[in-house]
Amino acid sequence: MQTPICERLGCEVPIFAFSHCRDVVVEATRAGGFGVLGAVTFSPEQLERELKWIDDHVDGRPYGVDVLIPSNYDKDAEASEQPVQDMLPAEQRQFMEDLLAREGVPELGPDDAKAAREELSGRGRNSTPAGARKLIDVALRHPQVKLVVSALGTPPRALVDELHARGILVGSLCGKPEHAVDQREAGVDIIVAQGTEAGGHTGQISTLVLVPQVVDVVAPGMAVLAAGGISRGSQIAAAFALGAQGVWMGTVWLGTRESELTPMEKDVLFKARTEDAVQRKYQTGKTVRMIRSKASEAWEKPGAPKHLPPPLQNVLYHSARIRIEKARRADLCSFPAGQVVGTMRDETSVRQVMADLMNEYAATAERLSPLINL
Repeated sequence: MQTPICERLGCEVPIFAFSHCRDVVVEATRAGGFGVLGAVTFSPEQLERELKWIDDHVDGRPYGVDVLIPSNYDKDAEASEQPVQDMLPAEQRQFMEDLLAREGVPELGPDDAKAAREELSGRGRNSTPAGARKLIDVALRHPQVKLVVSALGTPPRALVDELHARGILVGSLCGKPEHAVDQREAGVDIIVAQGTEAGGHTGQISTLVLVPQVVDVVAPGMAVLAAGGISRGSQIAAAFALGAQGVWMGTVWLGTRESELTPMEKDVLFKARTEDAVQRKYQTGKTVRMIRSKASEAWEKPGAPKHLPPPLQNVLYHSARIRIEKARRADLCSFPAGQVVGTMRDETSVRQVMADLMNEYAATAERLSPLINL
């Protein structure tokens, strides 16, 4: 399973494990893959603690950090010293309050409300270019970080040049071939071609169609990773056949015991069908594939207010999510996940997922060998 990107990054197999959980990043990296920590959920101080912990547990192996650098966001929210949650428009704020009240979700107690307010303030600031810059500065203090990925949009050329000067590769997610052109011009090293099947911010083109189009645009000078709907070793083999040098996987790690999901969220995950992973703007104001719930669907009904741009919609969503989790209301629980949820039914481990992927890949290669050597 060795491809050129493995040599460039120093990993054994080109399985990129994206997760907001440090335990997943460490276990995938120690199993030979390349863990990438989603940093947007952390304040700079929290990220420093997370990266220090990862440094201490990956046995000197390299890993990556993923940040959000949105091109479309509320610039007033970024510039203001006012807490982001206080800048939420009355219409959207009241709509969410009325929704939770109708469903009988209680308000938070004083202590929980204070903690939530502090969390939401930091989370909102992270979803702007200035917030992303602060997180990148933290990552640069950790020599084992060998890859920085822009999860939303083309990173600025000046940032790419800065990271290259420090010996760090730069990745970026894209959902259209024309996005790959912009990222190529910016000097990005790795393009994550993310099909619509994927969890999180996605476009409308399927992985099977998107990956070869992106390869045609950027290869051989840039590496392409296939993302979206990948949970089996046979799909890794298919990604190689399409011209990708590796795979970027996120949803599959949510069902592991190392995952950051709560027991209630894992129960929602394991009960979800493929068609329950829908595209909604409920979380960030941009299209996100996430698990459908009463709360996400309320924003789709006639009379619902317009979604807010980042970071405001992020803060509105997470303020509701905190209350929903506290009340243990699984029917209102929504979070990003791809269409592979329909294949996930029981908790496993990161090590087991990695072993299954490599064994299935080997079996697929053996099955295909007679066909290729005709």
